[in-house]
Amino acid sequence: MRQTIKNITTRLYKPLLVKYLSATRMYTYKGIRLVIPPAVFHPGFFFSTRLLLRYIASLPLKHQTLLELGAGSGLIALYTARQGARVTATDINTVAIQSLKLNSHSNRIPLGIIESDLFSNIPQQTFDIIAINPPYYKKQPTTPAEYAWYCGEQGEYFQQLFSGLHAYMHPQSIVLMVLCDGCDLAMIRGMATANGFQMNCVMEKGNWVEINYIFKIEQTVSV
Repeated sequence: MRQTIKNITTRLYKPLLVKYLSATRMYTYKGIRLVIPPAVFHPGFFFSTRLLLRYIASLPLKHQTLLELGAGSGLIALYTARQGARVTATDINTVAIQSLKLNSHSNRIPLGIIESDLFSNIPQQTFDIIAINPPYYKKQPTTPAEYAWYCGEQGEYFQQLFSGLHAYMHPQSIVLMVLCDGCDLAMIRGMATANGFQMNCVMEKGNWVEINYIFKIEQTVSV
């Protein structure tokens, strides 16, 4: 039944959403006002960002160092920085980086902002919290906007993520990643295991289109 509803929704709702998001839009969340260009993931229309934020908001954030990989418009980064975390926000998309800088300035919430393909440009350091809302559909991205959706034909994003993650963690680091039932969970778990991690589901939330999961990623071996 869920798949039937999803198919109907996709046919009816997706063309309208694509048209709406083809222009720059404004979005406000708990006093944080965002400018969201067309090439940047919109947190108001996709549930994953707000679910991940809900979980992270339950953690002690003051004085914590937090890295958001693929920060997009910056909602999680800005919210956690407002709560007292020292935040580094990254994205591979140049348009998203410009959006992050604009939204950080307009909300008067300072962020460390780095244009980076995962860890490639992030100076070596460890973080108390790492937040990841990854691209998880298997297709090769061809435009800046598609890097928010597609992880490569063979899930190359996740191989790169798990192979580099150890270097940015300390023993007490909390690493959280949101995924959905429409992605290849077995593939992602397999890549995590192969790189010395285990993925434990700490939250599950369904809606009429999909089920979202938050996984806590923990090291099984020291590197």
